[in-house]
Amino acid sequence: MSLFHAALQQSLPEDAAAATLAGRVWRPELAGPSVVALRDGMLVDVSRAFPTMRDLCEAADPAAALAQAPGEPVGPFEAILQNTPPDTRNPAQPWLLAPVDLQALKAAGVTFVVSMIERVIEERARGDIAAAGKIRAEVNRLVGDDLANLKPGSPEAAHLKQVLIEHNAWSQYLEVGIGVDAEIFTKAQPMASVGCGMDGGIHPASSWNNPEPEVVLAVASTGRIVGATLGNDINLRDVEGRSALLLGKAKDNNGSCAIGPLLRLFDAGFGLDDIRRTTVALRVEGEDGFVLEGASSIGKISRDPADLVAQMVNAHHRYPDGAVLFLGTMFAPVEDRDAPGKGFTHKPGDIVTVAAPKLGRLVNRMRPTDACQAWTFGVGALMRNLAGRGLLG
Repeated sequence: MSLFHAALQQSLPEDAAAATLAGRVWRPELAGPSVVALRDGMLVDVSRAFPTMRDLCEAADPAAALAQAPGEPVGPFEAILQNTPPDTRNPAQPWLLAPVDLQALKAAGVTFVVSMIERVIEERARGDIAAAGKIRAEVNRLVGDDLANLKPGSPEAAHLKQVLIEHNAWSQYLEVGIGVDAEIFTKAQPMASVGCGMDGGIHPASSWNNPEPEVVLAVASTGRIVGATLGNDINLRDVEGRSALLLGKAKDNNGSCAIGPLLRLFDAGFGLDDIRRTTVALRVEGEDGFVLEGASSIGKISRDPADLVAQMVNAHHRYPDGAVLFLGTMFAPVEDRDAPGKGFTHKPGDIVTVAAPKLGRLVNRMRPTDACQAWTFGVGALMRNLAGRGLLG
């Protein structure tokens, strides 16, 4: 068994038997995807009731609606997940997809103090990884590490902003980190995300990049939070460091948005307070024997998840098909991988595992973006496929 396939084992939440879990599976015999429910270890096709994940999330009570939806068995979750890696896949058998479809793919940036400081370092280093260590020491001297309890937008935050401006130490990243407005950006286009077991993409022109392990919220068009899953907001640090205006190039690439394994819907036993108590673990295993581990606690987030969602969906900005929102990460790898002072960056073949006890394990293998499976099945293809199957009415 390969390192990739071994990492895919036990990807479900530790309390999966009590959880309301939904996902998406590609069904080769239908030449398209189906929404599925996890029932007793089996994935059951419920697309007759919910042709898209968007439709399920728009239900008045998605968890109750999924529990009542009739369906047909597709196969065991574990077997379908093990068939997902593209290079070993049996194309005649189903495989797992990202558990979202028509929703906008959004992300909140600079929501943790640690990642905020690292963004300031990227900005000052102008994408030069060799300069990062020296600048990190300088920034920490100027800003300190006492920002964790600072409420964004507060009078205290405004005072700190003025002090930093006077010391010529202000940054656009500090603006969204402790200012009134959160950074909410578009991570990728709907249908572009990859699921658990698929390859994650790193642009081969990048020499400084990293995973960003995050909780991802599923949000209905009304702004109601209906569930959560895990995500990897794969980022090119050197590209964004050269200019924040290159955020799209740094964030939106083939395979760069990973979500999964399944969407856990909010029900009587699981809700937003569970998310607030979540710690997301990260493990990177390289073909060179390198291992990196870290964690990101939502309890240390600077802005409450509900506040971030309210800044995304409101009277000024609507998402008629709903949205999913990456909440940001406090994890920023600075350990040297090769030479001293060079920090961390991915290598092809890295296995990245993002895990949380009640959300499961999202596992992806890093490859160059042009070597990942090309994204060719978009919204138009989905609509034609569902219409051909008689699921649109």
